[in-house]
Amino acid sequence: MSDSSRDTAAGAGWGSTERGTYQQLMPRRTEQLSWVDPRTLWPARNGVLASLFGDPTSRTRGRWVEQRTAAGAPPDKVVRHDAPDRFSFMVVGDPGEGDDPQYAVVPGFLKVGQDTQFTVLASDVIYPVGSTDDYGPKFFRPYRDYQAPIYAIPGNHDWYEDLEGFMRVFCDAPPLAPPPAPRRLSRAWWRSLLWHRPGTPDAQLLAEARQLRSAPAQQAVQPGPYWAIDAGPVRIIGIDTGLLGTVDAEQGRWLREVSRTDTPKILVTGSPLYVDAEHHPCRIEGGGTVDEIVRDPDHHYVAVIGGDIHNYQRYPVTVDGRTIQYVVAGGGGAFMHATHTMPRVSVAGVTEKDFRCYPLRGDSLAFYSGLYGRRLRMRRFFTLTEDQATAVVSKRLGVPPTRARVRDTPVTLRTRLVASLLGAGGRPDRTSRLRLPVRKAYTRLFSPGSATYSPPFFKCFLRLDVSPESVRLRCFSATGNLAQELDPPVEDEVVIPLR
Repeated sequence: MSDSSRDTAAGAGWGSTERGTYQQLMPRRTEQLSWVDPRTLWPARNGVLASLFGDPTSRTRGRWVEQRTAAGAPPDKVVRHDAPDRFSFMVVGDPGEGDDPQYAVVPGFLKVGQDTQFTVLASDVIYPVGSTDDYGPKFFRPYRDYQAPIYAIPGNHDWYEDLEGFMRVFCDAPPLAPPPAPRRLSRAWWRSLLWHRPGTPDAQLLAEARQLRSAPAQQAVQPGPYWAIDAGPVRIIGIDTGLLGTVDAEQGRWLREVSRTDTPKILVTGSPLYVDAEHHPCRIEGGGTVDEIVRDPDHHYVAVIGGDIHNYQRYPVTVDGRTIQYVVAGGGGAFMHATHTMPRVSVAGVTEKDFRCYPLRGDSLAFYSGLYGRRLRMRRFFTLTEDQATAVVSKRLGVPPTRARVRDTPVTLRTRLVASLLGAGGRPDRTSRLRLPVRKAYTRLFSPGSATYSPPFFKCFLRLDVSPESVRLRCFSATGNLAQELDPPVEDEVVIPLR
């Protein structure tokens, strides 16, 4: 097994000059998204409008579900997958920007996933707005050689065109009829004036794209934007958290119903319940939260996997004497969200000793220091080596560095200043003087989530091996370098008991 980023800097992809073969899979021309470009931000405005003028997601989702049920989808939205008692499946979160980082995941994903039963895409399948015309280069082409079905749950970006592309591709659904016109001068009316709506898709373009995944073994039609899969000894449940990270009342009732079985369960959600050392239980309209359902011992949940945040995190939370693994797995291709901005973990009884993340915080800080060194043309000042970045993060958090050789690296005034400017987290007792909202705004300003960059990309994907006794969850990395492409490193591994 090859070194991981926890073993050596080379295992993280630093210092390599030999890029992987993934570029051979890419189309000749690729779209380079910039999340500071108004041409990208303006079509993605519906989340802001929903926050200001009311969120229409629940009503639209209800219409999609009614349409699928009328077309013959199972009312309980459960897919019975013919899997043996011992089987494996993959999870890839937030993949679809269609550029180098997404395609860099593919070779390792195909290698590790060649004998798996199916894959689940967790959140934000297509960026920037879930357009039907983007599914060719951002879904069908990268996964054309994966010879098993792919299921998906939508993220907020898939909702920016009212979920039309998602429903067409994964549910084989025709477009919805236009909704009734809202009352003039109402909040909904003002919202409708600015609402970004789907354009007319190119039917021929979509038909040609579908041919890339046309083998019988690759086919799956899911019952809607939320669903459950019964496979072997587990039930996998996928929920749709819409534009603003909430669940509508009808979906909440369905979630409670499909959770009332003795079967061990894994929840896949578009919004993680534990992320960045914080708890986000996910509100259900009408009362209650998703996490209340997960924590109920009668529901037998063993893990929750969420997308939306573009890195990997794992929180083993003890609930009534049992452990539920809360995982963030959004590193499937979109731009990297920083991990170095997280404070020292202390949430729900989980400490730094139990917590895992990828990229490691030091690697995240080293990456962003190089990014800002280039952007500001101040490379000599801003750029930190991976050892320098790891050393200063270790000192700020008060935890020993993961890689042993870092322990002899001095922490200088410059490295401390760069770490502060880029929002590196620290111990809560030392950061409490800066109020939390101010600290978050500061972090976003100096460590933005979007960047176009070269390897190492710090992408990842999951493989889950299921048996009647347990689920073995492994997080594999994809850096874009040939060494990690040929032998994808395991960045984290945990065995989850089912009984």
